[in-house]
Amino acid sequence: MTSRQYATFEVADQLFGLDVAQVQEVLSFHEYTPVPLAPKAVGGLFNLRGQVIAAVDLRVQLGLPPRDLDGPAMNVIVRTEEESVSLLVDKIGEVIELEDDTFEAPPDTLTGPSRDLITGAFKLDGRLMLALDTTRAIDTSSGHLVDEHG
Repeated sequence: MTSRQYATFEVADQLFGLDVAQVQEVLSFHEYTPVPLAPKAVGGLFNLRGQVIAAVDLRVQLGLPPRDLDGPAMNVIVRTEEESVSLLVDKIGEVIELEDDTFEAPPDTLTGPSRDLITGAFKLDGRLMLALDTTRAIDTSSGHLVDEHG
């Protein structure tokens, strides 16, 4: 049986997970530079050891009100082929190992932008963990999630 490790975090009391291979690091940061004319999901930019990182507000991507960036925010830094991007989340969880054969299709009850951002789900003890699609989660181009299914 094959298994995979997921870095977990919460947004609006919903548990999400990313394959740990995609996660560069997790940190709290509190100074973001606003980006004029950027999509609403771009919370700002910050400097991480000389590298400029865009912070994408996962709340906005999920169709929720944007987070307040006054004060520290939790960041999950993910690696893509082109760059590193931060996902702003409410709370950092832990790394858990899950068996691939327990992976399920997204539940039918999941609708709206959330459905477009996940690849599937895992049933945990009394909780559902949604596996996040990193590429879609960091895509802030023209509010595609709301426009396509709005």
